[in-house]
Amino acid sequence: MSQSPQSAPLHRLLSQAADAVQGVRDGRSLTDLLAKVPADLRPGTQALAFSALRRLGSAEAVRQQLAPKAPPPRVDSLLLVALALLWPEAEAGGAPMYADHTLVDQAVHAAKQRAPASANFINAVLRRFLREREALVAAAQRSPLGAFNHPAWWVEKLKQDWPAQWQAILAANNRPPPMTLRVHAGRATAAEYVERLAALGLGARALGASTSQAVVLDKPAPVSALPGFAEGLVSVQDAAAQLAAPLVIGSGLRPGARVLDACAAPGGKTAHLLELQPDLQLTALDADAQRLLRVQDNLARLGQQATLKAADARQTAAWWDGQPFDAILLDAPCSASGIVRRHPDVRWLRRPDDITALARVQAELLDALWPLLAPGGRLVYATCSIFRAEGQAQLDAFLQRQPDAKSHAVPGFTGHLLPLADNAAVPQPTLDGFFYALITHP
Repeated sequence: MSQSPQSAPLHRLLSQAADAVQGVRDGRSLTDLLAKVPADLRPGTQALAFSALRRLGSAEAVRQQLAPKAPPPRVDSLLLVALALLWPEAEAGGAPMYADHTLVDQAVHAAKQRAPASANFINAVLRRFLREREALVAAAQRSPLGAFNHPAWWVEKLKQDWPAQWQAILAANNRPPPMTLRVHAGRATAAEYVERLAALGLGARALGASTSQAVVLDKPAPVSALPGFAEGLVSVQDAAAQLAAPLVIGSGLRPGARVLDACAAPGGKTAHLLELQPDLQLTALDADAQRLLRVQDNLARLGQQATLKAADARQTAAWWDGQPFDAILLDAPCSASGIVRRHPDVRWLRRPDDITALARVQAELLDALWPLLAPGGRLVYATCSIFRAEGQAQLDAFLQRQPDAKSHAVPGFTGHLLPLADNAAVPQPTLDGFFYALITHP
């Protein structure tokens, strides 16, 4: 983050964050909402909106106690942001961003500009919350929404899929993620880059093991502070996402191998494939032409080339040239349930029937792309989901439909990866939640 939350007037940031939270509650993506925030307010707004969305369930549970009849949306969203930011330090998972009195004063200031008639109501509710905070928080946490900050259906699904880990997964989702980098394999080792960071006073560590080029920063930093970023020496990419390219390439594809990245945007995995084997004939496909521009931007920064095509991967007649691929990466559209800590709006945007609809699309993609794989070829199926319907259950169903396909277990790479500490030899989780399957053609 290039700017601290404190570098803009707090009442303006609170109002912007309230608009963002209201937009999410109306079903809009936080990423899209933040893109419309004035540039000078965007970093601070993002910080407040992320914190508020991570505790939105708790804030809603308390607001229902304090004001059972919900106020108008513009007032309610501001109130929820303020309540989330006033949550007790121990429960919030870190030090408060602002002193209580400052937060209340600035929330009232924001209310006077957003909905003047509500200012006294906002002031009264927030001050009562501060007076009775301990009892109100305890009462809020007796409900699943207030205790876990996820919709009830999401909690139930995790209980079914991960009966021993569901509470730890929910807790991890509510913590800010680490900032992880991928060092260009052809230009430096992770250890060498850690030394470069240390020389600039930036603490970091190399992860090693399956993610040999991954570096985790002690504290997030703007990319402008990262040595060599503009020149393509390093990219921002979660450690779990860094498993895709090595799994696709394996011990090495033939020179000039034809490779398809079937749902390529924003292009991190595309670029990683070319870093590991620059001579690939790589086609980067995505259904969204606008998102494909981000792939091009990423490749340009890294000095890489690929064939970019905007098309629905399922409609192969519209884009495929008839030549089989030696390897296919299908990073399929999914619920994003494994990256909630990076995208705290996801849990509030998804609906229960979304999972069934997404699983259907994933199956259609697998079935459409399988015939495009050359004999002896490798297909890697990936989702950033921890729901079994989008992972192991999807793989099992595909193998039933395609008896000639063979699935391979690769320790440290394939299967469900949960965003928990036991995925890495460090105290805190460093991996997002993912599912990987390696499938080969006879």
